[in-house]
Amino acid sequence: MSGDHASLPIAARVRRLEQRLIDAGLTTDAELDSAVTEFLSQASPTNGARVVARAWTDDAFRARLLTDANTALRELGLSMGGGLQEQRLKVVENTSDRHNVIVCTLCSCYPLALLGPSPSWYKYEAYRSSVVRDPRAVLAEFGLRLDQDVEITVWDSSAETRYMVLPRRPDNTAVMSEEDLAALVTREGLIGTAAV
Repeated sequence: MSGDHASLPIAARVRRLEQRLIDAGLTTDAELDSAVTEFLSQASPTNGARVVARAWTDDAFRARLLTDANTALRELGLSMGGGLQEQRLKVVENTSDRHNVIVCTLCSCYPLALLGPSPSWYKYEAYRSSVVRDPRAVLAEFGLRLDQDVEITVWDSSAETRYMVLPRRPDNTAVMSEEDLAALVTREGLIGTAAV
């Protein structure tokens, strides 16, 4: 693209790119709208919940997920595609002594395919800056109070790498089915602003 478009709002830059593709005869507005609608129809926190429930019930899958999340997702028919290239996903696991929370300090990068549309607060500068400076206080604002001996790690998403939290499995769920376990998982749990 000619000229400096970095100062344009993202929506205007995207629209210019779309218009260039249309002008070149590579696509139409209707095709672009259809592709976005199709992608969003499949983007849901239930996808991330399915991943978590499988990890809770299958230790081998959990190990693969933590090592190479993109490959593990394919086992469930999921992917981090949806753009020109597949985004890299890193899954970070909560433990009894470590809690993870995700943010995008620059904008609002987020694993949309697995968590559905991001909550409005995820995009707010107040969240983006505060969770890095004082994650314990921010989590307390969400109602999640962690013991002082629990270390909190903040993961900063980017255009290349997105993060998802693998929450701790709740106690007394050993007899629950994978489907019932998935029903316990919330979008906030996948971001790390809530426990499951």
